[in-house]
Amino acid sequence: MTATLNSALHPAVADFVSRDRQLLIGGQWVDAASGRTFATHDPATGEVITRVAHGEAADVDRAVAAARAAYEGPWGRMKPNERERLIWRVGDILSERAEIFGQLEALDNGKSVTIATAVDVSWSADVWRYNAGLATKIKGSSITPSMPFAGPDAQFHAYTRRESLGVCGQIVPWNFPILMATWKLAPALAAGNTVVLKPAEQTPLSALMLGEVFEEAGFPPGVVNIVTGFGDAGAALSAHLDVDKVAFTGSTEVGKKIVQAATGNLKKVSLELGGKSPNIVFADADIESAVAGSVAAWMFNHGQCCVAGTRLFVQRSIFDEFTQAVADAASQAKIGPGLDPTTELGPLVSQEQFDRVNSYIQQGLADGARALTGGGRWGDKGYFIEPTVFVDVKPEFSIVEEEIFGPVVAALPFDDEDDVARAANDSIYGLAAGIWTKDISKAHRTAAAVKAGSVWVNQYNGFDTALPFGGFKQSGWGRELGDSALDLYTQTKSVNIAL
Repeated sequence: MTATLNSALHPAVADFVSRDRQLLIGGQWVDAASGRTFATHDPATGEVITRVAHGEAADVDRAVAAARAAYEGPWGRMKPNERERLIWRVGDILSERAEIFGQLEALDNGKSVTIATAVDVSWSADVWRYNAGLATKIKGSSITPSMPFAGPDAQFHAYTRRESLGVCGQIVPWNFPILMATWKLAPALAAGNTVVLKPAEQTPLSALMLGEVFEEAGFPPGVVNIVTGFGDAGAALSAHLDVDKVAFTGSTEVGKKIVQAATGNLKKVSLELGGKSPNIVFADADIESAVAGSVAAWMFNHGQCCVAGTRLFVQRSIFDEFTQAVADAASQAKIGPGLDPTTELGPLVSQEQFDRVNSYIQQGLADGARALTGGGRWGDKGYFIEPTVFVDVKPEFSIVEEEIFGPVVAALPFDDEDDVARAANDSIYGLAAGIWTKDISKAHRTAAAVKAGSVWVNQYNGFDTALPFGGFKQSGWGRELGDSALDLYTQTKSVNIAL
């Protein structure tokens, strides 16, 4: 950790990264069984922040055993309102320490500290409180069975119970570390499950600090276990025969491997996967709002967003004017390190991600696309990519078909509603979509025609804690957020009693 970096940090963050970080297993902070560690880096400089325990299959075994013991022990016996109070307390602590968590997230991920604090951490606190309330509202139903094969005088009392699953393995990505951990942890715990969380190796720090929050809030040991490591740890968790459910957010390619690994005991699986989302601008849109919203659609979080609107469809009559306005706005974004509160576009998360995004840009140029702005690296250190707006693209270009996960957008013209619906749906993905128009009937028709789990009209990234989120097609299975998230972490039991 450099002196310059230390001077910019809150004392609590500087203290947290001053020591090697361990695994949380069974309420104890422990080294990996192998004793190995790995470095986590500052994406703005490439420098090492701190070292983290390198968890592997043996550590996953220990964590799963601790989670099972907690599930069958104190957590399984805890009343719903007791769980509610503990979960609510996590939200309160996050609110109290928003600045600390925001700085840590900006340092480890590279994102703007302003966004990390105001969006990632604050929204996480809201999600914890929302799910705290759900802990006391898990209900079954009573049913009057007909039982046509029973005697005419037979009577029955039947009802359903929604019960927890048991031990849940949860694997979260690096683009929204604290938020994605929260989306999975909060409903799983509200439903009465225990968890083994595997953070992304690129951004493990906020999850480990969250582990300290669980201790402070009073969660019994083993309810939440945190194993940091690489893909082999995630694979071991997905395949573990004593894990009842695995939840994953990440690429579609890895999601398919998760499904294969889960077949050993046919554990339940939920997946929030990739996207190549269409953002559709009709000529009758409010142009000023549509330009600003369309820039945010693919530049928010440096483009490292599964829902990023990176296929920009613009009606032909306004195409040239609109795409130039988007390029002009994007080119004015302030680029810099995430810890600078004025930064609008920070670095990509790692050298690997930088190389991936840059290779897509170079392939786009080689294919014949034209960059209205951007097209290369920004600066001479760190993992910065210029915001890049491509035109003169064809549907078969890789920059149009494939998820890039960086600040890159490909713009294509369209003629009418039917034309753009076909083009928007020409993708293996179906995660999100944006629609910009003043015609409310057109908005409803297009929203119905687009195959996506979330459709935002005259806005982009229109999330809310109460709205279910998930994808169509190869963008995933299941819905997170809202009370729909409980469906991912409960199972229904039917009870029929002959009276």
